[in-house]
Amino acid sequence: MLVWIENTSLALWVGTSLWAYPVLLSAHITGLAVIVGIIAMRDFHLLGFINGVTEANFLELKNLAYCGFLINGISGLMLFSSQASYLSTNLPFLVKLFFIGSGMFLASQIYKNIEKKSVRNSTKFLAILSLFSWFGAITAGRLIAYIF
Repeated sequence: MLVWIENTSLALWVGTSLWAYPVLLSAHITGLAVIVGIIAMRDFHLLGFINGVTEANFLELKNLAYCGFLINGISGLMLFSSQASYLSTNLPFLVKLFFIGSGMFLASQIYKNIEKKSVRNSTKFLAILSLFSWFGAITAGRLIAYIF
């Protein structure tokens, strides 16, 4: 199935076009900056490092953060399509997926706590895990190019 994905017209275009891969990678990094920027600011605020904003401000930015994730998802799938069989066994890629899944789960839990106005020490712990997850996803993503 993975070889079939790599032989689709989309995957061949991504892999052979002079501009497709760099443009998709730029979109991927832009989406990453949006989602991780908003979530990291929210987490640092919950940990007491950023003042002058409220939790409600981050609820207003939640849809923008999820838009960044959507950009990442679409561009990531398109990038994946050109190297599906290689990436499916690439340890840093699999670790990256784990951290992304963890980061998104933690984001949803933190936003639920903010919506319920129940920001406690447990939410601060989730914020620490969230920061760790996104740092792990970024690090693993960079390692894809350098390991194996």
